[in-house]
Amino acid sequence: MELNLAGKVAVVTGASKGIGLAVTTALAAEGVLVVAGARTTVALDNLGGNVHPVAVDLTSPDGPAHLIEQAAATFGGLDILVNNVGGLKPHLGGFVSITDDDWLRALTINLLAPVRTTRAAVPHLVQRGAGTIVTISSVNAFLPDPPIIDYSAAKAALTNFCKALSKELGPQGVRVNTISPGPVSTPLWLGAGGVAETFAAGSGANPAAVADSAVAGSATKRFTTPEEVADLVLLLASGRAGNVTGADYVIDGGLIQTT
Repeated sequence: MELNLAGKVAVVTGASKGIGLAVTTALAAEGVLVVAGARTTVALDNLGGNVHPVAVDLTSPDGPAHLIEQAAATFGGLDILVNNVGGLKPHLGGFVSITDDDWLRALTINLLAPVRTTRAAVPHLVQRGAGTIVTISSVNAFLPDPPIIDYSAAKAALTNFCKALSKELGPQGVRVNTISPGPVSTPLWLGAGGVAETFAAGSGANPAAVADSAVAGSATKRFTTPEEVADLVLLLASGRAGNVTGADYVIDGGLIQTT
């Protein structure tokens, strides 16, 4: 399927690993000029001339605007924004163990960073007249889990924000959609200090067993790959989804069993 993305300009946040790296790689392979923002850019430095890495702290108040400014200055505008940056820290001590700092950290990286990036990007997207915003949310937005209650709440707010924004920007030619993955085979889940390892340490279980249990209730019994999420991002960013806005796409192997 021809996506007609070649020559477009995209910004991807949290681009140095996991879903963000897969999205950056896939966009560049389609001929998109990608401004890839991350704290460290080592993993992005050898992706070729279509990728312009920018080292940036997206949790800082001015980091998101700096990233968007770099895109506009480097490539003369912006067509696609992929809000991917996010993170979580499981809390094994229960709700009362979660401090204000924990809540602020979760809300900043999972909600405020995308909000700030989007706010800086919107004038450039509107100027193009046919921009797209694709935001990576999570099934935890509507499947809240006590050990990650702060992350779940932040992702719920993020999905709500994107839905509301789609109504404002639709008449101006800018489409806004979200993707809600279940467990994805990324360092966030399976890497050192990741979710599986953290839960295993708290329960005395094996990290592999924790990972298996996370997808045991799904139909496919496996983790989604970052590349599968990236393919969905590309479709939503392209004109092939030209009348799709305000939608949330779940990619979880059938983990969510309600209609």
